[in-house]
Amino acid sequence: MAADERSDLALIEQIRSDTRRIALVGASANPARPSHGVMRFLLARGFTVVPVNPGLAGQLLLGQPVVSLLADAAPLDMVDVFRASGHVAGIAGEAIRLGARTLWLQLGVIDEAAAATARAAGLRVVMDRCPKIEWAA
Repeated sequence: MAADERSDLALIEQIRSDTRRIALVGASANPARPSHGVMRFLLARGFTVVPVNPGLAGQLLLGQPVVSLLADAAPLDMVDVFRASGHVAGIAGEAIRLGARTLWLQLGVIDEAAAATARAAGLRVVMDRCPKIEWAA
């Protein structure tokens, strides 16, 4: 195992162990959508998950009230992003402003500039990975 891979795994484990409250941006009510499965997984493992989706705001998703804005999910430890990469810069800025400790970008969600901005502000950043896959063991 390469040193970079070991450090990535250590970061992911550290995030898992010290995260309690997660805002899941782009939450979906459709059980076939990855965000729905990831939310179910995180809830089953004892995390508090606040679904963020303006189109579903005010509804319950897996028993959790959906909020329309990331700010409505605060305070939070981690922001888990299921949105297109073009939305990441704004979400990263909000995560920084709200005092999140981690910005997690799901599989296929990549924005190097937003990741660099978040890291420079002190956030841990995981990009193009999924906590359900990383924490399944």
